[in-house]
Amino acid sequence: MEHFSSTFVLIPLLAVLAPLAARAIGPWLRIPVVVFELVLGIVVGPSLLGWAQPSEFIDLLSELGLAMLFFVAGTEIEFSALRGRTGGRAIGGWLISIVAGTALGWVLVPGEGAIVIGVALASTALGTLLPILRDAGEMRTPFGRAVGALGAVGEFGPLVAISVLLGGRNPGVATLVLAGFLVIAAAAIWYALKAPQGRLHAFVTATLHTSGQFAVRVVMLILIALVGLSAVLDLDILLGAFAAGIVWRLLMRDADADAQEVVESKVEALAFGFLVPLFFIYTGVTFDLKSLLDDPILLAMVPVVLIVLLVVRGLPSMLAAPEGSTGRDRLSIMLLGATGLPIIVAVTAIGVDEGLLSSAAASVLVGAGMLSVLLFPLIAMSLRGERSTSAELADDHA
Repeated sequence: MEHFSSTFVLIPLLAVLAPLAARAIGPWLRIPVVVFELVLGIVVGPSLLGWAQPSEFIDLLSELGLAMLFFVAGTEIEFSALRGRTGGRAIGGWLISIVAGTALGWVLVPGEGAIVIGVALASTALGTLLPILRDAGEMRTPFGRAVGALGAVGEFGPLVAISVLLGGRNPGVATLVLAGFLVIAAAAIWYALKAPQGRLHAFVTATLHTSGQFAVRVVMLILIALVGLSAVLDLDILLGAFAAGIVWRLLMRDADADAQEVVESKVEALAFGFLVPLFFIYTGVTFDLKSLLDDPILLAMVPVVLIVLLVVRGLPSMLAAPEGSTGRDRLSIMLLGATGLPIIVAVTAIGVDEGLLSSAAASVLVGAGMLSVLLFPLIAMSLRGERSTSAELADDHA
């Protein structure tokens, strides 16, 4: 109970300190808030100060935070970016990544462990990149839409691979179960697209500033319902969270613009003000830094895997670069495409639980994922530099 109390108090404190630290260092170096959350979690965790310890209750909240991160990623999907040249090349690049990553994994860990490594190396952290793109004003630019397409494919593809190949079922049966889930999700998406939503929008608007908060309650209902369905079908729960975000976005697509903005602000406040920081801080708390520090060979493997991430996931990501991109922009897309952490955390946890991967190997992969979040967006946005958003938007609409 003592560990629970100290950890439960420390995490909100660190969640407040992280953006303050990011803002303080901002004039000299643009480092994503998530980096400070991870680092602070490691500092107070068992590997260093030992002030915070893992607990079942906070672990459950952390899982909800991860689900919320994927829900938000689902709401940010630009379906238009997944069509045509950009979407096709993003999918093609991911297929190259998953084949290359699994082949490399097979050399290191023959068997199902190779799939764990392949999925980890072929992931892109869309949920982590979205706040960075949003803060940089890149969400609507061709560059931002290309990164969004890479992230959507780099999160949805691994989720499907996890559900089919790592669920403990025969792949054929797992595919049928996944197909059943997708049929149900497609029915929800069809309803969101076709059914009249006037009454829903009116009630959402009427309760925006009341204790009813209907929009937030519906968001949590859709999220829990599809996450619960994923769990019942023994699929990865993040698949349900991702689908829930898509359903909610479609439900609200024709709502009043002001109401949409207010609802989006409330959902982001719940996600990025509470649940998502809790996930990243707790990831730092549970990160097994001691194993890496105790074994110089394992520690040396972290930067090696970071380079592998850049090659396996980053190089194929360059295929999705918008036409006319400069060399600096292509390098930026390569770096952002190779930024991964949430999927790496999720798939390595599955690998360790099922005995497919050692905890030491998982620590190396997660450590490389942490470094990718720390370094790649920072370098990418520095390479991107100052640009004219209005000019790019004009090009995009042309």
